[in-house]
Amino acid sequence: MPLSLAAADVIVRESLAHARAAQFKPLAVVVLDQRGVVAAAASEDGTSLARFDIARGKASGTLAFDLGSRKLGEMAVERPHFFAAAAHAANGMIPVAGGVLVKDARGAVLGAVGISGDTSDNDEAAALAGVAAAGLVGDGG
Repeated sequence: MPLSLAAADVIVRESLAHARAAQFKPLAVVVLDQRGVVAAAASEDGTSLARFDIARGKASGTLAFDLGSRKLGEMAVERPHFFAAAAHAANGMIPVAGGVLVKDARGAVLGAVGISGDTSDNDEAAALAGVAAAGLVGDGG
């Protein structure tokens, strides 16, 4: 089953609700479908100029490697030259926490969400909260 627009909207809305409740800095959220196409996105007032692009890079890298961006970040430490080159090939992927695979209950990948604006750990926490609120499974790596 593909990621629905309704589910993508819930992920955006609930990720931001989690961030506001936790008093995170302003966030940008990008939800990509399984093909890597933007299904839903939002940038809160006060986000810096590059936050949307960073959020998209986290989600894009997550989809490209079928791994959460936290795991990609760990791998980048071990293989920095590979990841420096891969960032160019994978639509500017950003290998730090905040990119989460979106899966159905059986584990099939439906898409990814990337968030940027606060610490990477907080970005990931907001993404996982949004995915869970949509009734889906998040995998940050």
